Amino acid sequence: MLRLEDLNVFVQAADSGSLSAAARDLGVAPAVASTAIKRLELTLDTPLFIRSTRSLRLTREGERYLQHVREVLRLLADGQAEISRDKAALGGTLHIAAPSDFGRNVLLEWLDEFQLAHPKLAMRLRFSDRVTDMYRQPVDLAIRYGLPEDSNLIALPLAAANRRVLCASPAYLARHGPPASVDALRQHNCLLFMLGDQVHNRWRFHRGRDTAEVAVKGDRVSDDAEVVRRWALSGQGIAYKSWLDMARDVKAGRLVVLLPDWQGEAAPLNLLCPHRTLLSAAVTRLRDDLQARCNVLVDEFNRR
Repeated sequence: MLRLEDLNVFVQAADSGSLSAAARDLGVAPAVASTAIKRLELTLDTPLFIRSTRSLRLTREGERYLQHVREVLRLLADGQAEISRDKAALGGTLHIAAPSDFGRNVLLEWLDEFQLAHPKLAMRLRFSDRVTDMYRQPVDLAIRYGLPEDSNLIALPLAAANRRVLCASPAYLARHGPPASVDALRQHNCLLFMLGDQVHNRWRFHRGRDTAEVAVKGDRVSDDAEVVRRWALSGQGIAYKSWLDMARDVKAGRLVVLLPDWQGEAAPLNLLCPHRTLLSAAVTRLRDDLQARCNVLVDEFNRR
């Protein structure tokens, strides 16, 4: 295993023509520098220097290897400088809008960790299931399920393969039993989400080439997706929600996925920006971070 410090000693010794000078310049003991060169030569199984009492010069193999080592060290230095520039650039304030349930119970923790890595960055959050007017409200980016109706918005995918899932708590299933089919959902208390004045009570599924749509009903309707999830957790009925919203509860055993042979509707999660000029280094880095985290959850669902 090559060591970065050994490579630095090698380059310094080649430049100065002296191990003792290289050790002095690097602030290490001459014995440490000598050990580094010996370790490097042992790893490569070839001598890099021709040594005498008065001089130190490269072998032919050492000359060729020196070119590669210089390039490696340059690339590493460039990478470190780029990261430092990015960290310095991730400042200012991001105004973010996100859905209520995903925002409070999933996204909030991720944003806390992102800010911890970029302490110069401030955030202002708006958690709501109402559609944000990104031209009138002070919002830099919005995280939303589905594609935007406004084609002028920039949509960057966070979880393109995310889907809705049927979930209920163990307590509800103990009282009512699981639905045996999609049609059996008509006999269950379904927890309904309302956006604006529209109640989403027609649930769609597919299994291979088969498709199914069922009109469901229940005694609870809310325009807050987090409320629907809380009702499901307390055993009030069956919810049909994004896997990203429900993944932690399912993994913890608080909710159970129903009818796993049937796939729910697609629920792609996207990051929306009103204009490309707002795709700053902070927004781009945040998007990459969120996309990686979302994909972990989606992959877990696909492995079920």
